[in-house]
Amino acid sequence: MIRAPRPGRVRALPRPRTLRARLTAGLVVLLAVSCAAVGLAAVVELNGFLTQRLDEQLAQVGTRFPESLEHNGRLANDHDGDEYGDTRRQATGTFGARLVNGAVTNKGLIRSGDPAADLDVGLTAQDAGRLARLPVDGRPHTVDLSALADYRVVASPGRDGDVLIVGLPLEPVQATVHRLEAVAAVVFGFALLATGVAGAFWVRWSLRPLSRVADTATQVSELPLASGEVTLPARVPGTDPGSEVGRLAAAFDRMLGHVEDALTKRHAGEERLRRFAADASHELRTPVASVRGHAELALLHPGPVPPEITRALQRISAESARMGEMVDDLLLLARLDAGRPLERGPVDLTHLVLDAVTDARAAGPEHRWTLDLPEDPVTVPGDAHRLQQVLANLLANARLHTPAGTKVTVTLETDGDEALLSVHDDGPGVPRDVQPTVFERFTRAEHRRLPGASGGGSGLGLSIVAAVAQAHAGSVGLESGPGSTTFTVRLPRWTRRPT
Repeated sequence: MIRAPRPGRVRALPRPRTLRARLTAGLVVLLAVSCAAVGLAAVVELNGFLTQRLDEQLAQVGTRFPESLEHNGRLANDHDGDEYGDTRRQATGTFGARLVNGAVTNKGLIRSGDPAADLDVGLTAQDAGRLARLPVDGRPHTVDLSALADYRVVASPGRDGDVLIVGLPLEPVQATVHRLEAVAAVVFGFALLATGVAGAFWVRWSLRPLSRVADTATQVSELPLASGEVTLPARVPGTDPGSEVGRLAAAFDRMLGHVEDALTKRHAGEERLRRFAADASHELRTPVASVRGHAELALLHPGPVPPEITRALQRISAESARMGEMVDDLLLLARLDAGRPLERGPVDLTHLVLDAVTDARAAGPEHRWTLDLPEDPVTVPGDAHRLQQVLANLLANARLHTPAGTKVTVTLETDGDEALLSVHDDGPGVPRDVQPTVFERFTRAEHRRLPGASGGGSGLGLSIVAAVAQAHAGSVGLESGPGSTTFTVRLPRWTRRPT
């Protein structure tokens, strides 16, 4: 079965996308419309003027020539004519005809360079019909004679009840009008081309301040505005405040000023908060250690102690130890936020993974712990103690937030110049709404986990993992879903031999 081809769709002309292109196109379109209006008005006016002159010439010619055709070239009471029609004072191309009862009985045409009229004019039946339909009112009318082209003719009543027609050709008028059209098209075409080129340069020059605004906005968008002290780029240079673009640039500069003030105040507040966290953590270490020491000392009392008091002292000691760890974590985060450098040396990451999994297996024997290590050791530059803390926090997170029997797999591999450490578990997964903030401080989602998870934690473990990884020029990522959660730490490998 042959299907008929679908009609082709008319594709719309592409629209200019940039403001500069739109302004230039609009300027050219407006000029084109103006040129078309001027050209049309000029052509119509010239055509009317020349046609009026032709009508005046017809009025001066009168009916002398068609009258002479009735009398075989002689006018009544006039013996100066010849047998070819009276062509005196007749312009070249003058057409004459005599109609009796709607039929053409005589006709003639004055040709160029011939003083006699050509009586053998080949008019078709259609031409004769057009002549017969002309109103006999003595007014000029335009008629298309297939044998002679367009003519301006006047039909007047004769003295013998006949109709006398005289006409002049419209070809000179039409040629002059067509020449004007051609000249106008060439001149306006060059004008449009020149205006388009000059307009494009003018619009480009006029919109330079807007381009500077866009460049400045691009620079601002590439700045790390999320954290740290930010220095905004210079303001938009040199714009006329009286123009629309100048007012836009001024408003943009004021906005940048407000943003810079807000960023400066935010940075100052963050610095004060970091100093407070660092100072508070440092000051809390001593009283927390003192509380823990007194609680342990009280538990060592040799005398009889009621069980309730013993239990309370044990809880005080345990919570003091937990609070001490939290204070140490806060102090570590404050130091990392302040940008204090860590120790840098070759660290055998394979050895750290083995030790960390051994400790995790002892702390969580109800979980299934597996290892996937490469044959060759993987060495990274950094602080061994902090990297061991990263491993411990990731394994503790897997142990605390998954139920007993969960399989936890620790994988260490290399990818070019990077070392990839991943901790995977087949537990319930991290809730989707928590994943975007899982590395922020004090993010705790254990209440969303399935029954069987041990819970606990301060909410600082994963934030320490992210901060330490970033301090080692690395990164940490999360991929989680029901039954599969993977934390992946990327660290640069040791690229030179340790000294």
